[in-house]
Formats: sequence, structure tokens, C-alpha cells
Amino acid sequence: MDEEYDVIVLGTGLKECILSGLLSVDGLKVLHMDRNDYYGGDSTSLNLNQAFMFCWNFYIDTLLTHLLGQLWKRFRGEDKPPAHLGASRDYNVDMVPKFMMANGTLVRTLIHTDVTKYLSFKAVDGSYVFSKGKIYKVPATDMEALKSPLMGLFEKRRARNFFIYVQDYNEADPKTHQGLDLTRVTTRELIAKYGLSEDTVDFIGHALALHRDDRYLDEPALDTVKRMKLYAESLARFQGGSPYIYPLYGLGELPQGFARLSAVYGGTYMLNKPECKVEFDMEGKVCGVTSEGETAKCKKVVCDPSYLPNKVRKIGRVVRAIAIMSHPIPNTNESHSVQIILPQKQLGRRSDMYVFCCSYTHNVAPRGKFIAFVSAEAETDNPQSELKPGLDLLGSVDEIFYDIYDRYEPVNEPTLDNCFVSTSYDATTHFETTVTDVLNMYTMITGKTVDLSVDLSAASAAEEY
Repeated sequence: MDEEYDVIVLGTGLKECILSGLLSVDGLKVLHMDRNDYYGGDSTSLNLNQAFMFCWNFYIDTLLTHLLGQLWKRFRGEDKPPAHLGASRDYNVDMVPKFMMANGTLVRTLIHTDVTKYLSFKAVDGSYVFSKGKIYKVPATDMEALKSPLMGLFEKRRARNFFIYVQDYNEADPKTHQGLDLTRVTTRELIAKYGLSEDTVDFIGHALALHRDDRYLDEPALDTVKRMKLYAESLARFQGGSPYIYPLYGLGELPQGFARLSAVYGGTYMLNKPECKVEFDMEGKVCGVTSEGETAKCKKVVCDPSYLPNKVRKIGRVVRAIAIMSHPIPNTNESHSVQIILPQKQLGRRSDMYVFCCSYTHNVAPRGKFIAFVSAEAETDNPQSELKPGLDLLGSVDEIFYDIYDRYEPVNEPTLDNCFVSTSYDATTHFETTVTDVLNMYTMITGKTVDLSVDLSAASAAEEY
């Protein structure tokens, strides 16, 4: 360990693993360390059915962890879950559950780095939005708008005209702009041109454009239009019921895939390294990391907030319920995998609530079992009670667990100390905000941007598994 590296990465969460892989591909000498004896950090799923295929075979005994047993011990204080839940080894429960937009930035990053060769995907069955006490399929095109029960007859026509404008919009072709400069026109002003109702604006902004709150309404409309186009293009890609895809065996495969990429390009990995202490020189710049009496020198450190608590500030809490069920979520057309977004206005909240459900069809649970998550930014002193609107959508559950964690963001100036700290995972059930943070960090570290103009056909989703 007593060597010098360009970058030391602390923590093997998805963000840190993506950065480790990208930096290794760039030819930097990377050391990647984690205090845990498994990969994934906060975003792990501690997969039971697979072990690492590269040079980490000696970790297999510690990696083959019975995650259901871990959940049971953590939340129930008992070692053995009941038999009616099925075999523990068949569960791969994600700690940060998120779907991937089929044409989104994470998929493009996977293709750019060729990590797709380590993963298999399956399309997600459904994408729904909560409105006036019910859930509806999210309409994403002009034709779907005409068929949607979300809107009345005249509202459907207005929505259809808006969707046609968005579909035809080409930033490079002024003829498609209809005289509007979307870098100056706000989303509120654009929507007013089409006379859309508040409820329609609600599902467009939150379930299509995936904004987390209503601040976007007073921001330039170009970002919202681009988000809507991404949703529609992702939906069309696999001709399924949603724009999302999800890895077989869960999200734990993602950090492992980027870890393999880093190893291929010379990155060094060390797990189970306790007390990773970041060292600084007299000028306050990072100069190394010490663990177990050994110090590895470095020029830069990349880490999650837990490794540099004095360089972050708390920005909120996420509350989450994890439910094991024996049926799909009601009113989702028997979907075995689904996302439901509950916009803030529908609940009288300041931010959205999210429902994520996956099942044995993605190899994350025994046959006949479903795993559902309800998550939100905590806004009161009784966070569990805040989840009731989402939990009410689930129907009967076999077991349910609750989890609350703090969210942090960096407050340091990386140009002064060469420390690059990621932001904690938010409550969303999609990866767009996560990858935005990663790409911004990559640019800060290297001064470059990642070329994401890739052939999207390189990532395909299995029809059946």
C-alpha cells in the first residue's frame, strides 16, 4: 500500500465506482478502498447468486451474504427470517432502489465504458403517476394523451398539441421552435401558451420530466422539453410499458461492473480497510490516506460523505419503507416491475414521493415474491407516517421494514484541497440525478467531459428471463 497514486477513491458506492472506472480508463493510477468487506457501499444489494469473476475470488466467503437474513437481523433483531418468505439466498434487495432510463445518462455511461458486457437488463413493465387518489399510466406521446383517462376531452386535445410541439422540437432547427427561445421562456410561460390545467402540468413536470419539486416552472423551459423528449425516446426504445430498464440480479451489479472496468485498466482494490484517514499537507491539500498503519500517497481523493464528515453538511433525510409482498401492486396491470410517482401537490408536500417495485422476474426475489419500496424526503418529525399515501397503494404486505438516513452534500472547495466528495443519494427511484453528480465530479477532477454520444443499441434488454 505504501505507493503513490494519482487518485485514491474511498467507498465503493455506485458513484465512486463509476468515477474509479472512468479515471482508470483515462490512464490515471487509481487505488480504491472501502471500510466494508463487500462492494456497493450504500448502494449495494449484496447479491447472493453471483461472486466476482475477476481477481477477487478470495473474498467470496464474505460476499455470499444472505441479504434477507441481514435485513431481518437489522430490522427485527433476529437471525432467521420466517420460512414463508422463501429462500434467503434468492433475495437481492437494493439499498438504494433506482430504475435506469433506457436512453439516459447512466446507460450512455455504461456503453461508453463497455461495462454493459458485465450486465444483463430487462425492461420495466410500468410507469404510473398518482393523481386525485388514483394511479394512472403516464402518457408520453400525443397518441397516449388522447387515450389517457387522466384528462377530459378538451384537456386531451390541449395536451396532445403540447406533446406534438415537444416531439417536433429540435434545438438545432429554429423552424421547430415556433418563435420561442426556450433558453429564456420559462416552463410556466410555455405551458400557459397551451392552456394546460394544474393536474396536467403536475404529471408532465414530475412523472415525465422527473422534476422533484416545482422550482422548474420558473426556470428556462429547454431543460423540461429535453427531459420529456428523453422519456418518450426511452419509452419507444423497447416498446414496453415504461422508459426504464433494470439489471437482472439488482443494482449491486453496477458497482461491481465498474470495479471490474477499473481493474482491467490497472486500478487496485482493497476492501475491509478500517479507519481510512485522509492526510493533508501544510497547505491543506490532500497528500494521502492512512489505514492500518500504512499510508498511500496521492494527489486527489474521491469519496462519499462518510469519509470526510468535516467537509459536508446535512441537507435532509430520506425515509424509506421496504415491503415484501406476494402480489403485484394493485391497479398496475399486473406489472411485475413498476415505478409510481406521487407529485408533491397531490399530497400537500414540498417534494415528491416514489414507489418502486421489482420481483422474481428480475431475479431479485424468490418466485411469486415482490419487493416494493416507498421513499420520500422526510419533511416532519414523524417520517414513517409521511409514507402512508405510498404504502396505501401496495395492498397487503408479508413483511415491512423502515429505514431513515441523512443526506449530505460537500461544502469544501476542491480546487483548494483536492478532495472531491459525492452527494448522498436522494429519494428518487431513477438514476438521472445520480449520474449528473458523477459527471459533474468527473469534470471537476479532470477538466474534461465524458463523451456520451454512443450507439445505444449496445445495451439491450431481455424480452423474457
